[in-house]
Amino acid sequence: MSHQEAIDSPVKSPGIKKYIAASLMGNALEWYDFFLYATAAAIVFGDLFFPADVDPLIGTLGAFAGFAVGFAARPLGGIIFGHIGDRISRKTALIVTLTTMGAATFLMGLLPTYSSVGILAPILLVALRVIQGIAAGGEWGGGVLIISENSSSERRGVFSAFSQGGVTLGFVLSSAAFYLVQLLPNEQFMAWGWRLPFLLSVLLFGVGMYIRFHLPEAEEFTQAKSEHKTRSIPVFEALRTHPKEILVAMGLRVAENGGSYLILSFSLVYGVHVGVDRGILLLGVTFSTLFAFISIIFFGHLSDKFGRRKVYGFGAIALGAMAFPFFALLDTNTTPLIILAYFIGNGVCHAAMIGSQPAFFHELFSPEVRYSGMALGHELAAVFAGGLAPFIATALLLKFDSSVPVSLYAIGMACITLIALLYSRKIVLHHDRQNKDQSAVIVQS
Repeated sequence: MSHQEAIDSPVKSPGIKKYIAASLMGNALEWYDFFLYATAAAIVFGDLFFPADVDPLIGTLGAFAGFAVGFAARPLGGIIFGHIGDRISRKTALIVTLTTMGAATFLMGLLPTYSSVGILAPILLVALRVIQGIAAGGEWGGGVLIISENSSSERRGVFSAFSQGGVTLGFVLSSAAFYLVQLLPNEQFMAWGWRLPFLLSVLLFGVGMYIRFHLPEAEEFTQAKSEHKTRSIPVFEALRTHPKEILVAMGLRVAENGGSYLILSFSLVYGVHVGVDRGILLLGVTFSTLFAFISIIFFGHLSDKFGRRKVYGFGAIALGAMAFPFFALLDTNTTPLIILAYFIGNGVCHAAMIGSQPAFFHELFSPEVRYSGMALGHELAAVFAGGLAPFIATALLLKFDSSVPVSLYAIGMACITLIALLYSRKIVLHHDRQNKDQSAVIVQS
């Protein structure tokens, strides 16, 4: 079976639901671990690991610097696990990523704080964050591919969007965990309560390992491997054969990834800075992310009906349009308006991009280098998009004491993604011409 025949075939496995369930649950557990740091960095790590005597924003800035370092490690994880996924198996890569992530997260819950061991505390925290980043760098591509490579092109958008739903559930779990423990008296929360979400991750690790050990291998990858199409060093082959696709994937990620961390992480810092109760902000994040689970799948469905580019473009434009209103709604310190801000920003603007992204990225790369190509584009962009977004936004707030520069920053990210989206049309047209030429050769033969 040719690559194009595989793409255009009907649903290739009668058990597509088991792939969806495996990706959904595995991703939820893996990303619960990864997102714990994002929430803790905004709420507690600044005081405990990066103390500052003058302005609490400076301590938060240090915590977000550690957050960014974790993102810097993600491309390395993409290279390592992309190689394993393309050369050995998608399943093996996913089992190793979960093990690595679970160990790093559990150890974070045991770390001594700055008051106990001084500078060693932030050093150990950042080291574990780097390990988390490596694991996360290999997770996303594998979680997407176990669904997308077992779906038809007609329904790939809605099916593969479930993998992003797993990421969403991971964020919900981490936000909900911190919401519950911050209900403790502040002294207890700061002394030991914050550790509980990290330590409880060991229970989720067992569930995740059971799911992934029983995970079927992706059929499209098995077909490519049986035809000896896998490359000795897939990352080099992806760079050689798909450089434009990797750059486009990176550009598409800027507004999606950077915007999401402004909405879900930096907004907690900004809200507390302007006097909003921390619990209300966490509720806004949690409820809007639950809503986003549904809207992500809906936008994946729309991408099957109207095309990936149209749905993705809507999300990028909506993010730019929402940049100023989002912070204005937080400034009101009114609970319904704050919840509305999160629902629109997270459940509509970001969901439109993230829901259509898995199928969009899948269709940019051929199966023998798909894991590596998707991981490179996805994770290289994460370094300067999501990884730097909370740090840059916090620095802007510290400098100007205003949300206006942050809103302009969000609009700039949306513009970069729209440029990448316009250029992606040339790549899609080029691929269509190649596929028609391949079909003509098949017919003539």
